[in-house]
Amino acid sequence: MRNQRQVATLNLPSTSTVLSTLSTGTIKFAKRHPFTVSYYLLGLVVALLAGGTALTSTQVSEYNRLMSTVDTNLEYEVSSSYNKAYGAYYQSKGWFSCDRVCKENERRMNDAKRTMEEVRREGNQRVSDAKAVAGVFSEVGVGEARDSFWEYFKRGTKFAKRQSMWDALFMGMRKMGRDESWGEYALKMLLQVLMNFSFGMVMTLGVFVFGLWGLIQSYQPSFLEGMAFFLLASAAGFATVATVLAGMFGTAGGAVFGVAKIAEAQMRIQQEGGGRRRNLHYE
Repeated sequence: MRNQRQVATLNLPSTSTVLSTLSTGTIKFAKRHPFTVSYYLLGLVVALLAGGTALTSTQVSEYNRLMSTVDTNLEYEVSSSYNKAYGAYYQSKGWFSCDRVCKENERRMNDAKRTMEEVRREGNQRVSDAKAVAGVFSEVGVGEARDSFWEYFKRGTKFAKRQSMWDALFMGMRKMGRDESWGEYALKMLLQVLMNFSFGMVMTLGVFVFGLWGLIQSYQPSFLEGMAFFLLASAAGFATVATVLAGMFGTAGGAVFGVAKIAEAQMRIQQEGGGRRRNLHYE
């Protein structure tokens, strides 16, 4: 009797079954974690709709007047003086010693540094006074917080892309020395990319939240006002990061499932074609 090669088939669930399972799991998660889901929805609304209160004409005039008192030219001059003093000190010092000339340069550098810090402190205070006129919930405060988040977001994605590029290079080099298919390499690379972007997004959220309170304090709000803004802005950042990660994992999972369904259909066609050929042979 001739041995017949059996073609393996995949038993994947249907698309409707997968969607139903995801919907059921989402509902169960929402019931088990109502606070997290509520916080996410609140952040999503804030991220999409919050734009800050518009400044009145009086606020605009006072804000611009205070901002115009910041002497940026003076800040540039004292910064240049400090850089020159630091350069002179660095050139005159030895590895483990500092002679008379070095000591004099060090004194000048410290004086220039104190002057620079005083000028910057005064400038920051004037900027803070101008921000206080606008208010942290104004379009100025909300816009600054949003710009801060997206700046950190850009850095996080840049980190993930750079890390993924190196991972692709080294994983490709390891693949050449192993008996590994392109499908296995692609799946491993996909998981690594998801891991890199997850780390980058979590890092983005952490750095943003860590620096958020300092940004809020520059507007000189009351404690309750500052805490309310902190909670809302943190919720918006959390919702944005969670949505991005959910979209990434959902897209990746859908792509893998789609490829698997195509492979399943092809294997079924091959099996049915082989069966028909065997029947014709027996007839």
